[in-house]
Amino acid sequence: MTLKQITLIGVGLIGGSFVLDLKRHKRVQTVVGIDLDRTNLDRALERRVIDVAYTQICAEAVQHADLVLIATPVATLPNICTALAPLLSEHTIVSDVGSTKQSTLAAFRLHLPQQFAHCVAAHPIAGSDRSGALAAQFGLYQDKKLILCPNEQQNAGSLKTIETLWQSVGAHTHIMSAHEHDEIFAAVSHLPHLLAFSYVHQMLDHPKGTHYLDFAGSGFRDFTRIAASSPEMWKDIMLANKNSLLDLIAAQKQQLDYLADSLKTNDADALIHYFQAAQKVREEWGDTH
Repeated sequence: MTLKQITLIGVGLIGGSFVLDLKRHKRVQTVVGIDLDRTNLDRALERRVIDVAYTQICAEAVQHADLVLIATPVATLPNICTALAPLLSEHTIVSDVGSTKQSTLAAFRLHLPQQFAHCVAAHPIAGSDRSGALAAQFGLYQDKKLILCPNEQQNAGSLKTIETLWQSVGAHTHIMSAHEHDEIFAAVSHLPHLLAFSYVHQMLDHPKGTHYLDFAGSGFRDFTRIAASSPEMWKDIMLANKNSLLDLIAAQKQQLDYLADSLKTNDADALIHYFQAAQKVREEWGDTH
């Protein structure tokens, strides 16, 4: 399968790495990039991540696309879909790479009703601390997971096309409902980010927090690394998946309450059993991932 044109909206690490590998495997002839940042587009052209550049969504950028891939923050989807709606040809596939899938499908359903059957919600489980076109790299998705969340009107051919493209760049594809996806990633991604932000903010609020940080070592660095992530992006993700997160926050409070009670009562046995159980789960996960 080789597509004549992919239009990539948001030319950064995730979308840029995807099209680089598709080009290498001769899965696409032309990549059109759309990005608000002209300098970023210039870098993408220089590195041949894209072949043609536009700073706004327009007919010239979209009308001949076999696939429009939206690789921008999740909160931007409604406006982007609204702009795309009058420009898409009948069989153009629209897909995304966002971290929340119920919000993606809601945007597709509301703003692209005529195209909805050809809209494919996807989430690659890969990334790095870098961003922008210069971060795009070959092989980012090799042996990584890719989640697909079909909608109730899903065109089987469009779903298969997206699945095949991701498999061609080395990803292992998994299909699940958007609800299940959001529950899973609230637990394994969104809550950990929230906790890291929360703990670093606790240091900010503490009157001696700055002094404490002078003595922080590798444990603090490892635990809080993801608190250096984009606040704007994570604000959008947290709000888009707030229901799952609120349930997990309530459960986390119960965990902390249990630990507080164990400390208050000097219950060493409770602490050791608690820590051992967590250690076992973490070690078993580490051995297989």
